[in-house]
Formats: sequence, C-alpha cells, structure tokens
Amino acid sequence: MVTAEVHSAAALRHSRQMESHRDRLPDFIAVGPPRTGTTWLHRMLGGHVGLPRAIKETQFFVWNYSLGLDWYRWYFRGAPRHLPVGEIAPTYFDHPEARERIRTAIPRCRIVISLRDPVTRVYSQYKAWHRAGLVEGPFDYAAQCDQLGASSSYAFNVREWRKVFGADNVLVTFYDDLRSSPQAYLDSICSFIGIARIDLRQARDADDPVNPSDTGPRSMRLARAAIRLRDALVRRRCARLASLLWDGTFLFRLCLSGGPAQLPLAPEIDADLRERLRPEIEDLEQLLGRDLSSWKLPVTRAQRSGAISSRA
Repeated sequence: MVTAEVHSAAALRHSRQMESHRDRLPDFIAVGPPRTGTTWLHRMLGGHVGLPRAIKETQFFVWNYSLGLDWYRWYFRGAPRHLPVGEIAPTYFDHPEARERIRTAIPRCRIVISLRDPVTRVYSQYKAWHRAGLVEGPFDYAAQCDQLGASSSYAFNVREWRKVFGADNVLVTFYDDLRSSPQAYLDSICSFIGIARIDLRQARDADDPVNPSDTGPRSMRLARAAIRLRDALVRRRCARLASLLWDGTFLFRLCLSGGPAQLPLAPEIDADLRERLRPEIEDLEQLLGRDLSSWKLPVTRAQRSGAISSRA
C-alpha cells in the first residue's frame, strides 16, 4: 500500500514537472542575423529572462523542427514563472520556414532583429564559419553568399518579419548603437521584452569581447567534428555535454582555433562589396528612416583596428 502511494506521488510529481514545461514557449526571440551582437545579448539577459537550459541555441525552428514542440519546450523547463522566456537564435533571420513555424507555434511572439554594417557582418560570419569548418577556402562573396546569407537581404527580411508578426511586435536594433551606447541599446530591448532595466555597471563581462575569430582552426576536420558532435548532443537533449563545446569554452577553443591568422578584409574587396550592397542599404534606410551613410563608406585602417575587440 505504501509502495503504491509512493509510486502514485512520484507519478503526480512527474506529471506536474511535465506540465510545468509543456506550457512554456518563448515570449520573444532575437532572430539575428549572426555576428550582430547576439552572443553579448544572450550573456547580458542571462538570469533576467528564461533562456534555453544550459545551451545558447536550440536551432529548433530551422534544423530541429522535426523533433517536435515538446522537445523544444524541454529546453525551457524550470524557467521562472515571473520572467518572460526567450531565445537568442541568429540563424532564424533569413529563413522563411522559421518565420512561418514561429507564427504557427507562437503567434504573439515578440521579435528582436539586430543589424550590422553588412560588409563587416558577412566577413565576420565568414571568419566564424571558416573557424568552425563550415566554409572552406578564402573569402569569396559571390561564391559563398548563399551560405553566409542575410547581408544582401536586410530590408526584405525586416519587411517579412513585420508582415508576419506586425510592426509593433518587431524591434529593429543596430550593432552601431551597441558599440556607441551599450546601456541605451540594452534598455531598449529590456523595455520591448518587458523586463526591468539591467544595469551594465553590475553586469559581469559586459565589456569583454565575444566570439573573437582571429584565427582559423588547426584542423578543418576536427572543427567540423566538434560542431557535429555539439549539434548531435543538443538534439539528444544532452545539454550539459553540448555546453562544453559552446563558444568560448576550453574544448571549443581547442577544436576551433590554433590555425593561421585570419586577416582583415582587403580594402579593394571591402570597397567592391559596399558598392554591390549600396542598393540594399539605401532600401533599408527608406524602410527604417535611418541614415546608414557609414555603411556605404569603405572601412579605414583605423576603424578596422578599433573593431578588433568587437562584440559579435
């Protein structure tokens, strides 16, 4: 009889635990694109909102959707009831499937978009993905733009996110503002997602560079294997093990660094890309009513040196 009661109590506790995470889906998602300060934002919001447990990105609405909503909810289990739940997911930005899937699952989700000088951003992403073994060979925008994505479609994707979720539910932010006034930048996001202001003077590592990608991997094969292993562990819900291979950890640096230095973008390539992307930048200026003249100008050597300690 006692044993039956114990089993019954355990079953009830398990049922309550399941219910506690079944009804939690994100109230907001920061959709990127990559290399626009999303890791810094994840770091600053930690402890102030409910984030995926033990990992940074679930990749659910892009690559893991077939695993089902219960799989996704599992990563938000135990999130504090009094705080909004969110995910920082920079790969969602230019994926139409992600937009539609989020609308279906979370129609009132709030969306945070972060934009960065498209030339600087795409080269930063190239270096990060080259370090991870996802892109091989020297930087070649014409050949690699489909892989690196986003930079040539800012205006289109902002329009699409607004169309799907409504302009009032989409906040567009700029990496330039993060660099010039990080507190004001974070304040705007906190207000939008409905949490108290986070004082950066009290925030740990607020000024530390995030995800520097100044060198390639010592071995492309090792880098690819590490990323595949991390993604497989995430899919299997082995979040703590996966976190050992997340950005900045010892194993991450061991597997994804130690190779040749990644040089700054050549001035002639920088200038050519700015001219190529000028129509896109001007379209975005009209859409958002913001002067983006600095994105049209070639980056000077001084500016390039000052960007080494960037938040990415």
